[in-house]
Amino acid sequence: MVAGMVVEEKSKLASKRLYKVTIEALKIIPMLLSFCALLNTVFSFYGVPTDILSHIGGISLLPLGFLYLVSYVFKFCVYHRLFLDYLLITDILNLVDFYVGIPASDRGVFGLYIMISGAFLFVILYYYQKEKCCR
Repeated sequence: MVAGMVVEEKSKLASKRLYKVTIEALKIIPMLLSFCALLNTVFSFYGVPTDILSHIGGISLLPLGFLYLVSYVFKFCVYHRLFLDYLLITDILNLVDFYVGIPASDRGVFGLYIMISGAFLFVILYYYQKEKCCR
């Protein structure tokens, strides 16, 4: 009887650890995806092959929707969702550019992406600092 309780307690502890690791991974994944997207943009502009970044950090709309859902289910902070917002906006811009075309030079489109990245970085840092100081 006692051995069964010990095994059950160890199982609960392992399950709790796995839960915590999963939550932390779900918080970090949007940051890593955003970083890969930014690197992909910069490297593509300068002619550096980015196939590996697309394989590692490329994301379509369905997994992005799932990450949004998870962020609400687990009540993530606003700044965690801002990385998802950044990915969504850059994906939409990529789709518009691919199917319709953005009437600007490569340098102009690159500048647009850099401005969007900078704006999101500023807002993310603002919310991060706000969340950190108000705990």
